Amino acid sequence: MTGKGAPPAAGPPPARPEHGPERDDNVALAAVMGAHGIQGEVRLKLFAESPASLQRHKQVMVGDRTLTLVAVKAAGKTPVARFAEINDRAAAEQLRGSLVTVPRSALPPLEDGEYYYAELLGLACESQAGETLGVVVAVENFGAGDVIEIEKPDGKRTMVPFRKDVADLVSGKIVVDPVFLA
Repeated sequence: MTGKGAPPAAGPPPARPEHGPERDDNVALAAVMGAHGIQGEVRLKLFAESPASLQRHKQVMVGDRTLTLVAVKAAGKTPVARFAEINDRAAAEQLRGSLVTVPRSALPPLEDGEYYYAELLGLACESQAGETLGVVVAVENFGAGDVIEIEKPDGKRTMVPFRKDVADLVSGKIVVDPVFLA
């Protein structure tokens, strides 16, 4: 959920672009993978740093429902959550595939050099010379660092490492070395 791979330039955080997410948009912290047991618990695919990142929120949106988060615990590779309103396996299964979100304003402030993935979505990508290269449409982390997916003006997509030597967050846009946009 937070990245540390590309520290922003010194000064205030970049301005939000008109087409990007606003500060009060909902941010996905997890997705429900399915039921866990018979008491209504659910397995989560966590997008946040840890189960504790999710547990600090008492109310979350799960799909289009507001639910009360009772507990989140580590359970192997997939954390398990319990919601006050979900009491059996059938109700838990109905949440399968739903995103667990909170308002952006409910997230803790970031340290220097950190960013929320959601804040990168919709940012313009340019070359060092100012040439338009595309827009960030996704951010992934497969274990070796953050990777941004850029949709080029022709509609094709490409992925580039989000490292200072390849792509850098500067003044509300991403500056990319075009060599990496093959």
